[in-house]
Amino acid sequence: MRLKPILTALFASALLALPATAQDCVGQNLFDTMAPERLAELRAATDAIPYHDGLFWQADKGDMRITLIGTYHFADPRHDITMAHFGALIDQAGLLMVEAGPDEEARLADAMKTDPTLIVNPTGPTLPERLTDQEWQALSAALEQRNLPAVVASRLRPWYVAVMLGISPCMMRMVEKRGDAGGLDHLLVERAEAANVPIRALEPWDTLFTLFDGMSAREEEDMIRAAMPAAEHADDYTVTLTDAYFDGESWMIWEFGRFDAYDSSGLSRAEVDRQMQLAQEKLMDQRNAGWIAPLDGAAAEAAGQGKGVVAGFGALHLPGENGVLRLLERDGWTIRPIRVEGIGNGG
Repeated sequence: MRLKPILTALFASALLALPATAQDCVGQNLFDTMAPERLAELRAATDAIPYHDGLFWQADKGDMRITLIGTYHFADPRHDITMAHFGALIDQAGLLMVEAGPDEEARLADAMKTDPTLIVNPTGPTLPERLTDQEWQALSAALEQRNLPAVVASRLRPWYVAVMLGISPCMMRMVEKRGDAGGLDHLLVERAEAANVPIRALEPWDTLFTLFDGMSAREEEDMIRAAMPAAEHADDYTVTLTDAYFDGESWMIWEFGRFDAYDSSGLSRAEVDRQMQLAQEKLMDQRNAGWIAPLDGAAAEAAGQGKGVVAGFGALHLPGENGVLRLLERDGWTIRPIRVEGIGNGG
């Protein structure tokens, strides 16, 4: 059993704007119908972010080399283009690094089977008690569409609820049909396994359960409120965000979530910005900082064999002042984009 749909949904999408496969989802790209002034505002916010455009990058330092692949965690036929471009490179790599490898996924699955309190709060107030009646009715209806009955959902931990709201019902059906998410991360792992290339995780298997330690009750509740807009038009979100990924505009996904929450969450702009900052710190910035030493060490290890490292992780970890690319740059790495015909790239 693989729990990657849950794990990587949380890690990659920061609760507000989860990309899922457009393959089985019927909706419209919301950028196409967005008011021009709002789209310009969104693009301006995105353009201010370092390394905001592009999915594939090469980092070099001395004789060390890392090929960085920004991944999309759910199935899409366009992943074949990526694998055709990078497959041979993976075959010759000294190491593949991913957010969670097969061993970590197995340990996570075992833990969630044996300890339901990881995602269920058996004591304390329920979600209906913590939210308004109107909020709970909307939330329970959205979770019912994701095969989570209200009686079960009422005791779920808020971070898990926010994760589930980010997964569209059509994507849930696709995962149930396939048995796993079928995303690019898994394709990278499968290729490495076939070539007997070692696979190493960037972080411990239980990172998922420590990300939200220390949050106040209000911050937890606002996390759900900020996630609700995506849940209310999930298929449109799915198409929009999938298209943005394959256009190489990963940070547009993040800013789209912000602006939609401004319009639809019921929170003030200041409250939305606080939620976005909190999510960015916990889901991306803190984790990104923890990945640099493992990446550097793996690259040095591989260079000793005359090889490079391939690292695949959620595309939203690449951009930003605290993104992996900028952190590597500060650590003395030279960064350049890799262009793949058929998939958007920037740099």
